[in-house]
Amino acid sequence: MVLPIYIYGQPVLRKVAQDIDADYPELSTLIQNMWETLAASEGIGLAAPQIGLPIRVVVIDLDLLSEDLPEYKDFRKVFINAHILEKDEESEMSNMEEGCLSIPGIHERVKRPTRIHVQWLDEQLQPHDEWVEGYLARVMQHEFDHLEGKMFVDHLSPLRKQMIAKKLKAMTQGKVNCAYRAKPVHK
Repeated sequence: MVLPIYIYGQPVLRKVAQDIDADYPELSTLIQNMWETLAASEGIGLAAPQIGLPIRVVVIDLDLLSEDLPEYKDFRKVFINAHILEKDEESEMSNMEEGCLSIPGIHERVKRPTRIHVQWLDEQLQPHDEWVEGYLARVMQHEFDHLEGKMFVDHLSPLRKQMIAKKLKAMTQGKVNCAYRAKPVHK
């Protein structure tokens, strides 16, 4: 089932998400719904807070980019109870444009480390602990930020924030246009 994506201004997007237990009700259905929602919105990543749930579940599908980035062919993963343990601040910093399904119509350059140490459970609840690099590290940082109540606009300079302030304010007032099912803030 395609779920509505919560838009900037929704309080759940600013909450720190909670880890879940193995007996979380209907976890497989939730994950399937997240995949369907992600596909319908043509995104590459979706965190549970973006569908109104303050829990630590993320789906990432980089297969869409495999024509340009062949290393991500068939890359579709679920990240449960995901945490960034460390950011390699000694590694090269990458400055790339980011967008977000919860902030439609706004794309800005965000500077992030290219290497991070992450820990999570996969869909079979098997633990993973590894260093991740490159584009996947960027996508994970963006999506895992949602689990911490943060969004990519929080990483912008004060000047860039000021330049998009009117658009963000309009979103908090429920004024939003996007091509997918959304749940804006209601006045």
